[in-house]
Amino acid sequence: LSFFHYLDDDPLQPMTTDETVSVGGTVTLTCRVAESDNSSLQWSNTAQQTLYFGEKRALRDNRIQLHRSTPTELSITIAEVQLSDEGEYTCSIFTMPVRTARATVTVLGVPGKPQILGFENPVQEGGKVTLTCTSTGSKPPARLRWYRGNQELEGRPDVVESVPDDPTYNVSSELTLEVSRSDDKALITCAVDHPSLAPGDKRSEQALRVLYEPPTNQPYRSTRSPSLLLLLLPLPPFSPSIIRPTAYDWKKKDGELPPLAKVDGAYLRFEMLNKSDNGVYLCEADNGIGHSQGEYTLLVQDPTAMSTSSGVDHAVIGGVVAVIVFILLCLLIVLGRYLIRHKGTYLTHEAKGSDDAPDADTAIINAEGGHSGAEDKKEYFI
Repeated sequence: LSFFHYLDDDPLQPMTTDETVSVGGTVTLTCRVAESDNSSLQWSNTAQQTLYFGEKRALRDNRIQLHRSTPTELSITIAEVQLSDEGEYTCSIFTMPVRTARATVTVLGVPGKPQILGFENPVQEGGKVTLTCTSTGSKPPARLRWYRGNQELEGRPDVVESVPDDPTYNVSSELTLEVSRSDDKALITCAVDHPSLAPGDKRSEQALRVLYEPPTNQPYRSTRSPSLLLLLLPLPPFSPSIIRPTAYDWKKKDGELPPLAKVDGAYLRFEMLNKSDNGVYLCEADNGIGHSQGEYTLLVQDPTAMSTSSGVDHAVIGGVVAVIVFILLCLLIVLGRYLIRHKGTYLTHEAKGSDDAPDADTAIINAEGGHSGAEDKKEYFI
């Protein structure tokens, strides 16, 4: 907290305030007097080098700038503050005698983002894992806090180490956990608590990885078509990158796998399904920690059912067409024979009469009008 240094009974006594700033920030130093006798105010650094005398710059440091200068106030700013800027700064007024006031500038070393170690390998269920969190560059030493989700955990006391030739500190903390399967994918957080930071500004999170025996579960069918069936062991409840089974063993209960069945890891593929593939199939999965087994009963329906129905339709259509073609052929044959028969009868009647003619002329005459002449020559016997 800032506070003023002054003497109530001396209006010419300078007044200053202590300031705290983080590395890289900007700090403002203000010196005031209650009354002015036209004497100049002056700011000096920790090495007693004059920074400003009234409005006049005395030290060539571009980080230091004049903020305000009046007969009763002199304010300057220091930008890009470094750890070496920490110390006591002096404000002076050149009266008789000279009066001074001091302001202490505290520079905070900003801690680095924490790093968590100990997550390199997954932990088996029921085992213990020790995690280490480290943060560097803090001044004063930072405090490290552990969380599982939103619940704060108690770790070992922080270990603080000073940095050689540097006013900052490295801080580390350890946390030991006995894990269960409920800890799989649980977020463990290490947060830095420091006056230079707002709560939660710097924290690191890591997810625990726990290996445990998968529960027994039934395989399920993922895809089915008339020529292909896939079977696989469901794995959604497990951590896919850690406890997913690495070995699968497919068997057929009371028999051997069909010749056309192909094992492909978690899949059992069937090409050209038929009823001989019916049966109970067993799948055993192993993830290195334990194993589980499930079974699936395969019942293949007649794969030709749909094609048979379609074949019947085509057969009926083909039969109808064949009958129609047969009837047309029969009609053509009957019509042809009828036409041939009538043509012969006509020719026979045309030639009739020429056979009974005594000579050629009579035959021609009989042929041309033989019907009427023949009718005239009919004899009647009584």
